[in-house]
Amino acid sequence: MAETLAVRTLDRLGVVLVLAGIAGAGLLPFIYVKANRIASGKPMLLTQLLNQPSAIALTLLLVLTAFAVLFLENARVRLAISTLCLAALIATMGVVATAFTPEGSTVARMTPGGGFWVLLAVTALVVSDALVKIRLTPWMRIAALALYACLFVLFLRSGLLDSLSIMREYANRGDQFWSEALTHVKLAFGSLAISVLIGMPLGIICFWVPKLRSALLQGLSLIQTIPSLALFGLLMLPLGYLATHVPLAAALGVSGIGAAPALIALVLYSLLPVVANTVVGLEGVDPAVRDAASGMGLTRQQILTGIDLPLALPVIITGIRIVLVQSIGLVTVAALIGGGGFGVFIFQGLGQTAMDLVLLGAVPTVIFAFSSAVILDAVVDSIRGPAA
Repeated sequence: MAETLAVRTLDRLGVVLVLAGIAGAGLLPFIYVKANRIASGKPMLLTQLLNQPSAIALTLLLVLTAFAVLFLENARVRLAISTLCLAALIATMGVVATAFTPEGSTVARMTPGGGFWVLLAVTALVVSDALVKIRLTPWMRIAALALYACLFVLFLRSGLLDSLSIMREYANRGDQFWSEALTHVKLAFGSLAISVLIGMPLGIICFWVPKLRSALLQGLSLIQTIPSLALFGLLMLPLGYLATHVPLAAALGVSGIGAAPALIALVLYSLLPVVANTVVGLEGVDPAVRDAASGMGLTRQQILTGIDLPLALPVIITGIRIVLVQSIGLVTVAALIGGGGFGVFIFQGLGQTAMDLVLLGAVPTVIFAFSSAVILDAVVDSIRGPAA
């Protein structure tokens, strides 16, 4: 109890988060009330919603969270308060959206404003900071991620958020949403698998042949300098020619537009992190360990598979994490050449000036990338062990 109520000195992160939360709540709209999906809408600040009990409860919890961030030492108490505030924030948005939606209306749209997104980001950072301070084990971090995912799914399944504009867009495009989600996952993980199969052997060769290392890494770095949209466009012409003149390529699904140029571009972008991290990981192995293994009679291949690769694995997986998060983001651009994925909704929304449709593609992309990063970070830390 004494530890729980212990007062701590102000930390800079806490002050910045509290100031950002105050600015977001006081200056930016919490919600936009729109007559239809393309209307500009009427902005409503959180302070203008204080005639509703849910908004009053949320305000009190925000104040309590700010107090906890600034003054409470116990990270577990801060985690409990900030989690409660996060749940109240999402619930209040749903309640307010339902209250402002005319009964029976199918065209009215209630869009979360900048104030809501700032408060969501600030509260999520407070939760993340508390989780870091608690020092969870890697697998406990994954369990925490699953717990918060279950909480989010619970809100979605309860119907509390059905009046939100993004949920209205989902209701109109539910089948297409899951089809594009599957395409997004296939492109992200497919390009990752191919880049690992190609990149790891190249990294091993670069480690064994230093003269080749510089030229190969510089070549891969050059590919990274090409803008993603330009690279997708450059691949359209040769792949279109190949599909026209080689029947087997066309039969395999290769064409100038669609998944083929998107997959090839993603693999080319992914090679540098995989090759570079493989080289760095192998160079990090203590030469004395390798010499001892050689002295015991192990062959070069046995040293590679039994000593070098296991010891270099955390660094290699760190490169894979970078590739996966990068690919999840780049797949959205692939929608411009018919590659599919969540980018379809983003570019359709931009073309129709419908930001709710943009959010339908952007929000799951961010959640997918964040979850992948947390899981792979936990895998790396579990391999490195407690001493890391």
